[in-house]
Amino acid sequence: MFSLITGGAGFIGSHVARHCLALGHQVVVLDDLSGGFADQVPTGAQFVQGSITDPTLVQRLFQEYRFAYVYHLAAYAAEGLSHFIRRFNYNNNLIGSINLINEAIKHRVKCFVFTSSIAVYGANQLPMHEDLIPQPEDPYGIAKYAVELDLRAAHEMFGLDYIVFRPHNVYGENQNIGDRYRNVIGIFMNQVMQGQPMTIFGDGQQTRAFSYIDDVAPHIAGSVNVPAAYNQVFNLGADRPYTVQHLARVVAQAFGVVPDIRYLPARREVLHAYANHSKAQRVFGLGEPTPLEEGIARMARWARGVGARQSGPFEGVEVRRNMPPSWKSALEDAKS
Repeated sequence: MFSLITGGAGFIGSHVARHCLALGHQVVVLDDLSGGFADQVPTGAQFVQGSITDPTLVQRLFQEYRFAYVYHLAAYAAEGLSHFIRRFNYNNNLIGSINLINEAIKHRVKCFVFTSSIAVYGANQLPMHEDLIPQPEDPYGIAKYAVELDLRAAHEMFGLDYIVFRPHNVYGENQNIGDRYRNVIGIFMNQVMQGQPMTIFGDGQQTRAFSYIDDVAPHIAGSVNVPAAYNQVFNLGADRPYTVQHLARVVAQAFGVVPDIRYLPARREVLHAYANHSKAQRVFGLGEPTPLEEGIARMARWARGVGARQSGPFEGVEVRRNMPPSWKSALEDAKS
């Protein structure tokens, strides 16, 4: 039986692919390499370079492999940037997902596993738990929640079984540290390795619960073997929130440097985000999470090995009004 893993050359997807192979799946990875790297596709997986936004390609893959399971992790997960790339966001994160769901229905896939996000909850719903009514505040969260709703409708109409995970602030090896718009830990590490100050929007008192990849990926991969997980939604990640300022100090310590922080004007974002994981604990038995300092140290060792990565500003910005000044100036510098 074949399993399709979209985004399998990216961060979480490459780890899920590795765990699926260990479980005996025959894995096909579909990735356009916009945020991933071909050398991160695990040995034993078949790699197809292409986009979920290409319905002809998606149809061909389903016809050829008759997938039993679909793990959909492909997305452009720059939540803050999504306000300014609305068309791109919905095309990649919503329409691309619908291409997969359509084929999953047609080919009677046994289970469709989707990685959503706690961005669906919005602000002031703490701790975030699955019984809350989502109130996403940015286009990224809106797209993720729309896919969740579509999966529920597809189940009710066509019997497509699904599992939705809402992971949050996941970090670890294989993360794209060169992306300047997402993954604050990767951004900090890349800045430190380039001898630059770590940049923080606002005063650094916003809080997140940072989740190490090995506490997340195995449960996503193995979920299709857990009947109680079917047609359910699960928060997945760490429980303890930390301030971004504290995070910067931990990253600096892992690299053996004195924290050098540059504060930028605050941007529009959810200030505090942490979730309750009792449901996932009950169904999957999550175990003790990796301590932040230990996970950061592991990622730092990997980051030193791959080295700093350069990235330019996002070229397809659609709306510049109200952009953070640092992002806007980077776009202007790139044009000059």
